[in-house]
Amino acid sequence: QVQLGESGGGLVQAGGSLKLSCEASGTILRVNRMAWYRQVPGKQRELVATISVHHTTVYSDSVKGRFTISRDIAKNAVYLQMDKLKPEDTAVYYCYSGVELPSRAGQFDYWGQGTQVTVSS
Repeated sequence: QVQLGESGGGLVQAGGSLKLSCEASGTILRVNRMAWYRQVPGKQRELVATISVHHTTVYSDSVKGRFTISRDIAKNAVYLQMDKLKPEDTAVYYCYSGVELPSRAGQFDYWGQGTQVTVSS
């Protein structure tokens, strides 16, 4: 069983910073793509940023230049440094990992439980 444990959400004023962390645990062969998504009530979950095993990153236009995604391969962890936060960044943030298991062929999608980020104006 693979679990993703998230931490780091909270309440912050506009212009402030937060750092989200997520670590995959369990019987894992390899973690491939990792990413952060976010969702607000009534809207679809949207991609915030993604990072490959080679540390290639992609950001949504709305966060480019303000957020930084990084990962620690040895810890199966992914991080999201969020700077210059805006009220429109308020959402539940979910981490994602594409995981290969030693017991089954293929790659499987795993999600964190979500962490609330609230940015006040």
